[in-house]
Amino acid sequence: MLSSPLLIQIPPSMQMTDEQFFDFCQVNRDLRIECNQFGEISIMPPTGSETGNRNFNVALQLGVWSEKDGTGICFDSSTGFTLSTGAKRSPDASWMKLERWNTLSSEQQQVFAPICPDFVIELRSLSDNLQPLKDKMAEYMQEPGVQLGWLIDRKHHRVYIYRPSQSEECLENPDTVSGEPVLPGFVLNMSKIW
Repeated sequence: MLSSPLLIQIPPSMQMTDEQFFDFCQVNRDLRIECNQFGEISIMPPTGSETGNRNFNVALQLGVWSEKDGTGICFDSSTGFTLSTGAKRSPDASWMKLERWNTLSSEQQQVFAPICPDFVIELRSLSDNLQPLKDKMAEYMQEPGVQLGWLIDRKHHRVYIYRPSQSEECLENPDTVSGEPVLPGFVLNMSKIW
């Protein structure tokens, strides 16, 4: 089994439009596919069962909070977003304010929406290299509208916290992580994640 993404480079003359990339992903829906700003396609291996369970627990906790809060909506790891650079990314879990989501047309909401969520989470599986995930988090932090990002490193029991125009913060083996002030009242219980 692959332990890191397979990177496919496409000649400039064969670059896909946004619509073609969306169609490509739809006909290959069993693959986890992203595209960077240079048009290089990453095909990521499926997560192992344990990582899938931990990712579900992250999404579950975020979803329960979001339902109670009512000011935004959540997205799972299979949701693609088109960033301002043209990159197509799929955070492991994310949340967006309804007021931002509602600015998109119905057509934009049906494809890889041309917007970055307010809050993004990436969960490092034990076989993932850390630096590409840190690079992805830095990429998110350059996007209009993003306010907070967490990179959860299960291997070393660390949570890297990202905010636009601020230095990365690292929490060592926290019991909980607070989403304040971006996600008022959201606290991620790490006992279900480690």
